[in-house]
Amino acid sequence: MNFAAAIVPPKGRTAACDRGGSAISLGMTEEERVRVDKWLWAARFFKTRSLASEAVAGGKVEVNGERAKPAKLVRPGDEVRFRTGPYEYVLVVQGLAERRGSATVAATLYEERPESRAERERVAGQLRLGAAAWTYEEKGRPTKRDRRALERFRRREG
Repeated sequence: MNFAAAIVPPKGRTAACDRGGSAISLGMTEEERVRVDKWLWAARFFKTRSLASEAVAGGKVEVNGERAKPAKLVRPGDEVRFRTGPYEYVLVVQGLAERRGSATVAATLYEERPESRAERERVAGQLRLGAAAWTYEEKGRPTKRDRRALERFRRREG
């Protein structure tokens, strides 16, 4: 058995494979990276992992400015940008988790950019104001109390 091929070069370097001459990157181990759909689920942006996977596959998620696939690996320092409904989040990955934990633990996994937070608050304010302008005051059939008040009003006039 040839043990010469088992010598591992220093971290961050590439090792030439003895078959075919292809290079293997040794920069990061699998423990230092997590799938983007798993990370979004663990950071509690999506209720289920399948919803997170659908969002990534649907093109709503970018990692470092590039459209991501569900199996895209993220690591601390990466910028994740995604859209849910009318809101767009721009996050910097601070930590990794493969399992979903409490909300306090999930909040330590990322840092939201200040511009992103300000934009989300602005959109939320617009939605609140817009919803109030389009509400219909008369909500269908009058209640029993409203009906009695209307009858009293008609009796006084007539």
